Amino acid sequence: QVQLVESGGGLVQAGGSLRLSCAASGRTFSSYAVGWFRQAPGKEREFVASTNWRGDKVYYADSVKGRFTISQTSAKNTVYLQMNNLKPDDTAVYYCAACSRDNVLSRENEYDYWGQGTQVTVSS
Repeated sequence: QVQLVESGGGLVQAGGSLRLSCAASGRTFSSYAVGWFRQAPGKEREFVASTNWRGDKVYYADSVKGRFTISQTSAKNTVYLQMNNLKPDDTAVYYCAACSRDNVLSRENEYDYWGQGTQVTVSS
């Protein structure tokens, strides 16, 4: 089993920044893909960003491109989502997901492991 735990969410004013963390524990992967998804109230879960194990490939949803940055520690056990210039539409529960593939993936069903989510609320 692999456990993913998100942290760093909170309340922030529009235009502010937050940094989300996704910490992996248990049996980790030597090669993997990591993705961030979010789910706003009354809406379906949507893709936000993804990176591969080496971190040399990244992919962002158009809605966050230029504002969000996905990265990871050198130990490859923690993935971050730096969120800048936040907007009220960014309000959602943010989830970290992973699978044992060295690629960038944007589909929810392609991931095997999921965290429990962290709430991000952006006020206008």
